[in-house]
Amino acid sequence: MRLRVEFTTEPFDLDEAPAHAVVAREVVQSAALDAVDVGPFGNTAEGDADAVLTAVDALVRRSLEAGATRVSLQINVVGEGEK
Repeated sequence: MRLRVEFTTEPFDLDEAPAHAVVAREVVQSAALDAVDVGPFGNTAEGDADAVLTAVDALVRRSLEAGATRVSLQINVVGEGEK
């Protein structure tokens, strides 16, 4: 099964990426995922279910440790041929 996760961390800072946002991005960029897209208002990552769920666990834990007060995420099953 393939999954896609979309996530954001808060609080936002439009002038400079907060430590919790940097940590979350580092987690997904270093994970064994097939596709990662990071942006100022949201991030997405896609891959095998085990890899995505492992990355989600790490990004939530590490983001909270780095000062996030909220982590919002959505996980979707990606169907065959869907991107």
